[in-house]
Amino acid sequence: MNRRPPAHTCHPSYAFVEASCSGATTAELTSQQVPRLTADTTLVTVRVGGNDVGVVDTMTHCILTIDDKDCVAGAEAAKAAATSNLPDALASTYASVRAKAPNAKVVVVGYPRLYTIGGTCGVFGLSDTERTALNSLADTLDSVLADQATRAGFTFLDPRAALDPRAAFAPHTICSHAETWVTSLEWDKVNESYHPNKAGHRDGYLPLLTALAG
Repeated sequence: MNRRPPAHTCHPSYAFVEASCSGATTAELTSQQVPRLTADTTLVTVRVGGNDVGVVDTMTHCILTIDDKDCVAGAEAAKAAATSNLPDALASTYASVRAKAPNAKVVVVGYPRLYTIGGTCGVFGLSDTERTALNSLADTLDSVLADQATRAGFTFLDPRAALDPRAAFAPHTICSHAETWVTSLEWDKVNESYHPNKAGHRDGYLPLLTALAG
C-alpha cells in the first residue's frame, strides 16, 4: 500500500510511503498498513485479497499435483471463497482506508493473468488445463476487486486491460515469448512467488497507474 505517488521522473517532487507486505491478508492490511495513512494522503494504491483465498497455496498445489483435476478443483475452491467471503472483507478494508485517508484518490490494483496458454513452456511444468484454471482464478479475483472498488468509490486498475499496448501484461506472462513480467514459484520465498517483477512494475503497472492518477 502506497500513501502517495512514487517519486519517479513524472513526479519528482512527490514523496511516498511503501507499506506493502508480501503475504498480507485484508485483516493484516487493515491492522498494520492502514494506520500509516493520514488525512493529507493524496494517493493510495492497494492490492489485497489473493492471500485471503489462498492463491499462492493453490498455485503451489497445482505445481505439485500430478492430476489436472486436483489443480482445477483447488482453483475452483479459491474462486468460490473469492465470491463468497472476500467481498465483505474487502468492503471493510476499503472503508478503513477511506476513513484514514478521506481526501485521497484510491486505486485498487488488480491481479494479472499469469500464464500464456499454448506458450513456450513446452511439456514441462503445468499443463494448459492448469494454467487456464489459474488464469480464471485471477479473473475472478479481479472481478470481485473491481466490484468492491466501484462500491467504495475507488478506481480499479486492471493490468489485463490494454490501455496502452506497452503496458499490457498479456504478452509478458509466464510461458510467453517475450520478457516475463511476473515471477514463477520461488521455493525459498514462497510468499513472493507469482508477483510482478521489476519490469512488471516499471513497464506494466506504472504506465497504467500514471494514466489513472496523473
